[in-house]
Amino acid sequence: MNTSCKPNTELSRCIWNSASPIGKGDLTRGLLPFFSKNYKNDIKIRRGTRKDRAVVSMSKNHVETEVSEKSDGLTYKEAGVDIDAGSELVKRIAKMAPGIGGFGGLFPLGDSYLVAGTDGVGTKLKLAFETGIHDTIGIDLVAMSVNDIITSGAKPLFFLDYFATSRLDVDLAEKVIKGIVDGCQQSDCALLGGETAEMPDFYADGEYDLSGFAVGIVKKDSVIDGKNIEVGDVLIGLPSSGVHSNGFSLVRRVLERSGLSLKDNLPCSSLSLGEALMAPTVIYVKQVLDIISRGGVKGIAHITGGGFTDNIPRVFPKGLGALIYENSWAVPPVFKWIQEAGKIEDAEMSRTFNMGIGMVLVMKEEAALRLLGDGHAKNLVYRIGEVVSGDGVSYR
Repeated sequence: MNTSCKPNTELSRCIWNSASPIGKGDLTRGLLPFFSKNYKNDIKIRRGTRKDRAVVSMSKNHVETEVSEKSDGLTYKEAGVDIDAGSELVKRIAKMAPGIGGFGGLFPLGDSYLVAGTDGVGTKLKLAFETGIHDTIGIDLVAMSVNDIITSGAKPLFFLDYFATSRLDVDLAEKVIKGIVDGCQQSDCALLGGETAEMPDFYADGEYDLSGFAVGIVKKDSVIDGKNIEVGDVLIGLPSSGVHSNGFSLVRRVLERSGLSLKDNLPCSSLSLGEALMAPTVIYVKQVLDIISRGGVKGIAHITGGGFTDNIPRVFPKGLGALIYENSWAVPPVFKWIQEAGKIEDAEMSRTFNMGIGMVLVMKEEAALRLLGDGHAKNLVYRIGEVVSGDGVSYR
C-alpha cells in the first residue's frame, strides 16, 4: 500500500508524532498488541483508505493530481475512477495529519521498528468470482502488504486477514484462506489471526471482500529510506508475474471492449485470459531480503498503483529522478494485449500497471554489478535504469 491515491487507489498515511488509542475488536481470530509506554513521542502510524485506480501523488507539503487527457483510448476516468474526489480527500487528510508518507508505517520498539502495512486486492476479486479461481487470491492479499513493508528492509513477522461475505460458504472460504496460508509461507511469516464477518444482504450471493494487515521488524540502523541515493545509482528491477493486484477496473473495461471472454486464449500465449489475469502477485520477501543482506541497497519501491511514474520517485531525495532504459526487460504479453485492446497510450500504461517489473531496488553501482554477475540471480533481475538529476521518470 502506497502514500498515493492510485489504481486500487490508496490514500496511505504515515503520521509522525501522533497516535490514537486502539480499541478492542469484536470478532477476532487472534490479537497481539505491541505498544510501548512512550509511543506518542516517537511514532509513525500508517493508515489507508482505498479506491480502485486514481493517481494522486502526495508529499509532505503538497498534493499533485494527474489526469490523463481525453483520447480515443481507455483511461481510468472512463473506467469509473473519480480522481478529483480522491485528490480532495488527500488534501483534507493532510490538514488533519501533516507529515505523511511511506510504503509502511514505522513503530519504535527498542532498537528496532515494527513496520506495518494493510491492503486489499481491489476489483481483481470480480475476476475471481467470474473465473471461480479462489485458491490464489489469498496470495495476492498477503503479497500486497508484505511487499510494502519489505521496502523498509523489514522482515515480516505476522499477518492478519479480514474476510467478509453475506452468506458464509465454508468450502469457498476455505479455498481463500488456503491462499492466505500459502502467501504467509512464501513470506516466512505467521498467519496470526483475522476476522470472518457474515453480513446478510450486504454482498451479492457468492461474493466476498478481503483485506489484510502485515507487521514486520527491522533494526533502526538498518532501515532503508532512500536518503543516501545519489546520481549514478543503478535501478534493479524484479520481474512481475503479470498485472498483480492493481488496475483491474481498467482491465475489466478493456475486456468488455475487446469482446473476448476470460476463457479465450491470451494472444501469443498458451494461457487463457482468465489464467493470465489471475496469476498471483509475486511475493518478493525472500528475494529482496537476500539482496539486502549482500549490501548496497539504498532504496526500494513496490510498483503497484501509479506504476513507475508515481512509485519510483517517492523513494528519491529531492532533486533526483529516474531514467528508465526502454526494452531492458521482457514485458509480459498480457500488457501488450491490454494496451492494444484498450487503445491505451504509453503514458497511461506506465502510470497504471507495473509493466512487468513489480519491485525496483536502488543500488550502488558496484553492488548492482555483483548482483547482475551472480549466475543464480542474473535471470531474476534486470538493470532497468539509473538515478539522474532532475525529477520524475524519463525513458531512453
